[in-house]
Amino acid sequence: MEQYYGTGRRKRSVARVFLRPGSGKIIINKRDFTEFFKRDIYKIVVKEPLEITEQADNFDVFATVKGGGTTGQAGALRHGLARALVNFNEENRPALRKAGMLTRDAREVERKKYGLKGARARFQFSKR
Repeated sequence: MEQYYGTGRRKRSVARVFLRPGSGKIIINKRDFTEFFKRDIYKIVVKEPLEITEQADNFDVFATVKGGGTTGQAGALRHGLARALVNFNEENRPALRKAGMLTRDAREVERKKYGLKGARARFQFSKR
């Protein structure tokens, strides 16, 4: 069976995305994606690469996603889906690159430093 693979990452989330020729259903962690993502914004984010390349009804998407929260997972799925579409057809690369979907979003949470309240926040200073 023919399938295309892409790994996507965002924050602490990692998504493994498999594209198979089909009718357009999206399964994430063995659940339908409308059940997996309750908010519409996440559904839009995940479908974006398919709509840009006009492949929404040509493929079934099977994905496993681990780590992070819902925003990171949606971003990781989008990144993995874009990479899988490039594996399917190299001609998809310019359109996806222009939309910024092949670029790994490198922003991560900065670690908390010792002696401070957070990564950069200090405790309140008082002269006396």
